[in-house]
Amino acid sequence: MARKKKSEVVDLKANEAPASPQLITDTLVKNYMPYAMSVIVSRAIPEIDGFKPSHRKLLYTMYTMGLMNKQRTKSANIVGQTMRLNPHGDASIYETMVRLTRDHEALLHPFIDSKGSFGKQYSRDMAYAASRYTEAKLDPFCEELFSGIDKDAVDFVPNYDNTMEEPTLLPTTFPNILVSSNLGIAVGMACSIASFNLAEICDGTIALLRNPKTTTEKLLDIIKAPDFPGGASIIYDRDQMLKIYETGTGSFKMRATYNYVKAENRIEILSIPYSSSAEAILKKTVDMIRLGKLKEATDARDAIDLNGFKLIIDLRKDADPEVVMQKLFAVTELENNFDCNFNILVEGTPMQLGVKDILLEWIKFRSKCLTRELTFDLGKKEDKLELLRGLAAILFNIDKAISIIRHTEKEEDVVPNLMAGFDLTKKQGEYIADIKLRNLNREYIVNRVKEIDTLCEEIEKLRDILRDELKLKQLIISQLQGIKKKYGQPRKTILVDKEEVVKPDKDIFFENYNCRLIFTKGGYFKKLSVQGSRSADDQKLKEGDFVIYSEDTDNRGELLFFTDKGQIYRAKVADFDITKPSQMGDYVPAKLGMDADEKAVGCKMIYELNPDHHMVYIFENGKGLRVSLGAYDTKSKRKKLTGAYSSESALVGAIYEGKNPVNIFIHSDAGRGMLIKSSVIPIKSTRKSSGVQIMKLPKKGVVVDLATDRLDDLGQDALNCKKNVIPSIGVLLDQLAFNI
Repeated sequence: MARKKKSEVVDLKANEAPASPQLITDTLVKNYMPYAMSVIVSRAIPEIDGFKPSHRKLLYTMYTMGLMNKQRTKSANIVGQTMRLNPHGDASIYETMVRLTRDHEALLHPFIDSKGSFGKQYSRDMAYAASRYTEAKLDPFCEELFSGIDKDAVDFVPNYDNTMEEPTLLPTTFPNILVSSNLGIAVGMACSIASFNLAEICDGTIALLRNPKTTTEKLLDIIKAPDFPGGASIIYDRDQMLKIYETGTGSFKMRATYNYVKAENRIEILSIPYSSSAEAILKKTVDMIRLGKLKEATDARDAIDLNGFKLIIDLRKDADPEVVMQKLFAVTELENNFDCNFNILVEGTPMQLGVKDILLEWIKFRSKCLTRELTFDLGKKEDKLELLRGLAAILFNIDKAISIIRHTEKEEDVVPNLMAGFDLTKKQGEYIADIKLRNLNREYIVNRVKEIDTLCEEIEKLRDILRDELKLKQLIISQLQGIKKKYGQPRKTILVDKEEVVKPDKDIFFENYNCRLIFTKGGYFKKLSVQGSRSADDQKLKEGDFVIYSEDTDNRGELLFFTDKGQIYRAKVADFDITKPSQMGDYVPAKLGMDADEKAVGCKMIYELNPDHHMVYIFENGKGLRVSLGAYDTKSKRKKLTGAYSSESALVGAIYEGKNPVNIFIHSDAGRGMLIKSSVIPIKSTRKSSGVQIMKLPKKGVVVDLATDRLDDLGQDALNCKKNVIPSIGVLLDQLAFNI
């Protein structure tokens, strides 16, 4: 065949249709989704036995190494052997192993009996030693994980290179999924399973086995709340806990436990929440002491030793330990949330389940495991019974059996001849043919045959259990009762009713003292000490600026700043430093980060947003309204409130009205004024309302000024401006007399 020219080949390629573009949706389906499912199913989410694949592979490797009964071996040896099932780096395998050890203190019931430095769950900086230095073996508690694993209780699959097999699940004899805490982050989902007390879980499971219709509320009376190895306390809210039990999602607060040692004037922190770290707590505490926010304490230090966990906070003389702890609970991780997200795999499918549903799924799983285990035992006993019945067949004619064997010329004919001579099965014939010559005596055969009656009883008992679901459940119940008796422990995490928790005073961090607050028309704010406000009559102000708000108060209050954009900014009095009279103070728009071109036009200090008190707004167009302070109460305590009042017309002033009405003097650019009580201005439920007309103005006329604290300057002539009905045109003023 003649070869084609190069040009011909090029032409053929040029005529081919261009490759169609690959859709991103196709890429996600073909590439990303399998990866996501692999992470969910094979890495991050635990199965109904309570283990992720990495945990299961490690523990099963240790089981096959005989570490249930042998002495400890080097951790490096265990890590190396585990690589036969888990083809990942030694570091990740060892890290998995560390968390399962007794010394790490991450589990209520550790699976690995360890020796050496394995770090601590409550410490982010306490590193574990290298695997070549530490030793480990399986804890006796692991007997409950592997019970029945050699009796076909669970399926086995080939490992990654088909050189050995590994179990798909471990046949745990208790609901380990709820006893061992588990955290994991997959693709698009995560799990955060709290640990529960083993004894309580056994009791709750038994209650469900006896009555599957047991309500979640009844279950909550048995399994009171999560229980953690580090102890601490749970601020118990029954309704909140019931929601977690029903849905598998939610959160609850945990607090550290402590003891005040009066003789040494110090606080000893004895346990911290499971999700907290000792280093973070100490750092925050030391920072508070250094910055003067925890003046009652002088030092905080780590006193963890072989006797257990302990952090020490040294106090000053006459310091109140309760106040110190309230401050620390409010700021540090001594109080922390535990977020629950009970995502587990059930037969390879991720599900978010509540406590009751998880236990019901475990009961199904355990029933299958136990059924397979009993079926395996039944088969073994039936096989043994068959062999013993064959042995019984030759009991009264041993000489005949010997004669058959002796007179058989070919070896392959021995078993068929025995089968024909005594009416035996092939299995029975092979068993008799393999009996040692020394055992072909009446005593040996009689002793073995005696087992037949016992075997028959055991076989009938197994068949009875396998036929009756109630008897199978009773067997599970008896196993759970045995586990509770053998391994059950008192609760480590105590429950504190939320009503008993002392709520910290909102002003607990503020050093309270008397002060004077000053706010100017130009937007400057000053906080003066009492001595400073008395020592100087004149305040330094920007040229042309003047004071529009002044009040003697203390450092506990909250400031409301009203702007020309219809917004309110909130700040605490304590957020501002003491200023000298000779200083101009803080420029509020810059201090509070106001929007560009936004100006503060009013200020008021309050202690609370009392719904019975009001703010009165007067605008340039002569309109005004009253708005309840309760309209500004937000759950998140936002620093910036948008749409606080109407911005259709420029705000002239915001006046605070307490229990009693206040007098308000309104001055227009037409030289007119009017004096009214705030009570004549109607209250509006909608805070962005434009209000009602208060002062009638000529075309293009505006209100230019308000006064509430300068009414004494008006003298007797103020009565001439008094108006009881609105709207009003006001009274023509003598500018000099009123000095406005």
